[in-house]
Amino acid sequence: MPSPCPRLTAQDLTLELLATPAEVSGVRRALRSYGIDVQLCASELVTNVIRHVGEGVPVTVRVWEEEGGRVRVGVTDPHPRALPVLVAAAGAEAESGRGLALLDALALRWGVEQEAGRKTVWCELLVPVPQTPEAPETPGVPETPERPGRHKVSAGALGHPSARS
Repeated sequence: MPSPCPRLTAQDLTLELLATPAEVSGVRRALRSYGIDVQLCASELVTNVIRHVGEGVPVTVRVWEEEGGRVRVGVTDPHPRALPVLVAAAGAEAESGRGLALLDALALRWGVEQEAGRKTVWCELLVPVPQTPEAPETPGVPETPERPGRHKVSAGALGHPSARS
């Protein structure tokens, strides 16, 4: 089984892999320097490919810096018609159905780009730029900044009866 093959240029990372459950943890490890939100969104998008397109499908995971301190995560697969659907709410006993809801809560925005023979599901997050040896970590910068225009998801927002937002 091939492991993710990273290519890094400045703040641009590309991983080419086969979508398998074992590779999801490799994607999270490869994206560790981008922070937990990027790791979670990328792993959810790869997991959606496994679940809705099929295990072993070739995918490309790309992370790059956009203007305004935003980071974009894109996962491309060769099936342009298998589109993601954000469901209203997964039941308390449901074993799946929360991935896109989590992505929607974390991301500033997300969407799908369709092309001939492939699609890319992407999301944009406001995260600190990963630190490199040339750029030491800035003290006092929060690891996960507040997201302008987004509300924090509380337990009540996810249907838990003990808390309400």
